[in-house]
Amino acid sequence: MRIHAPAVALSGPSRLVRAAVFLRSFAIQGSWNYRTLIGTGFAFALLPLLRSRYRGDPARLRESLERHASLFNSHPYLAPVALGAVAQLEADGADPLLVDRFKAAVRGSLGSLGDRLVWAGLRPVCLLFALALAFAGAPWWVPIVVFLVTYNAGHLFLRTWSYLLGLREGKGVGERLRHSFLGLAQRILTVLGAFLTGLLLPLAATGGALRGLGPLAERAMPLPWVAAAAAAALLGIRFGSAVRLPVFLALVAFALLGTLLRVVA
Repeated sequence: MRIHAPAVALSGPSRLVRAAVFLRSFAIQGSWNYRTLIGTGFAFALLPLLRSRYRGDPARLRESLERHASLFNSHPYLAPVALGAVAQLEADGADPLLVDRFKAAVRGSLGSLGDRLVWAGLRPVCLLFALALAFAGAPWWVPIVVFLVTYNAGHLFLRTWSYLLGLREGKGVGERLRHSFLGLAQRILTVLGAFLTGLLLPLAATGGALRGLGPLAERAMPLPWVAAAAAAALLGIRFGSAVRLPVFLALVAFALLGTLLRVVA
């Protein structure tokens, strides 16, 4: 494909254009396919910026749109990092080859980082917290609201922060990501996940959720269950994700045991 000389550099995307790109980023997976992955969605999100830059030149607009609709992949919540950076590069009139190399360089790291942070961190922690509330006897709607609010608060914050970071840092966003809070957040979520899994052991074993999400028990929780919860919590804090599988298997075993004991009783 023939690449034209860069267009005249702009002062930067206008607020309206930046907002339009960000809002479109929520639909970045809407056209996911095996050929370009989220590349088509990336071009769709970037379209307001491209229209602004190539106003009055439909041929250049079409060429740029086709270039951005090529293969690209990323975690959807961190894709705004690349969108913001590319929007700034395009507005600055960067060489298209430089923009393409930048996209190829960041797509793998944004995917793996987002998977660890969100799918293996934020989402399980929010779910475990909601389950703990349910097993502890909260009304049925409380765990649902808590999960939706906490998860989407983290989701929206991550999208917004990553987009603003991309706009501000441009092609230097990779270095900024290495020194961001994301690594610490991932470690904290890992510890919280192990802690909450351990906390669910006695709650599941006593069958709290099997009694219609009513009060956990009319009497205080037996001391052995309190000790089990404390031990599991300490293991989670000390070893983090290293105890995730053993604790999960223990949780399943205790839940089955608790259910069996209640049926027999």
